Amino acid sequence: MEAIHFSNISTVIRIILIINIITIRVEWDMEKISMESNNEQIITNSIFGGEFVSKRVAYDFFKRAMDVFLCIASSIIGIPIVLIACICVVFESKGFPIYSQERVGANGKIFRIFKIRSMYKNSEKDGPKITEINDRRVTKVGKVIRKTRIDEIPQLINILKGDMSIIGPRPEREIFTYQFEEQVPGFVMRLTIRPGLTGLAQVNGGYEMTPEEKLKYDMEYIKNRSISLDIKILFKTVLVVLNGYGAR
Repeated sequence: MEAIHFSNISTVIRIILIINIITIRVEWDMEKISMESNNEQIITNSIFGGEFVSKRVAYDFFKRAMDVFLCIASSIIGIPIVLIACICVVFESKGFPIYSQERVGANGKIFRIFKIRSMYKNSEKDGPKITEINDRRVTKVGKVIRKTRIDEIPQLINILKGDMSIIGPRPEREIFTYQFEEQVPGFVMRLTIRPGLTGLAQVNGGYEMTPEEKLKYDMEYIKNRSISLDIKILFKTVLVVLNGYGAR
């Protein structure tokens, strides 16, 4: 396959996402036709009826309200922690303590994610690279803030802006999203909802997961997302932060 220029990756990702969505829609329509032949009334009322739409709208509204509330509440504790972490980062290594990086969001939209710097300056001078276990680019302070997820706190800004949600698939960089889609067809289907600060994949393995495993858990969340599932993930996230599970 011919190499694709980095600047065109975003367009390619959107095209792949659209193709995948169309394919799934066709499969759903075929399944709908088959089911309608057996029980048309059930399909009309339970799947495509107003009750289903109303529940989804109510859930989306509740989730956005929860995002805003938790962001504001978390900021009271989070801001002092971020300030202390930034001071520690500056003392250990050169460079600004907060940085932004492009990530792929819902429907392939590119946005800039905010994080506390956990690596040495110019750690990607040789190009983008996925963080490895015991990565030498990670500073001593970086190891602590990555393990406790403190480096992710600035993403509360992204959540308030609407680029992210508290819960959802973790956003990947463009180049890695494209690479994972080549390795695991359908990986871009994670982009059908807003990315999250935490998610079902994060509390079941996090950074240790393969792209296949991430897709499995993220699609499970997308298909079954609900208020009760979100609450379960939040509680599990607290446990992950306390024990540092899945950090690199």
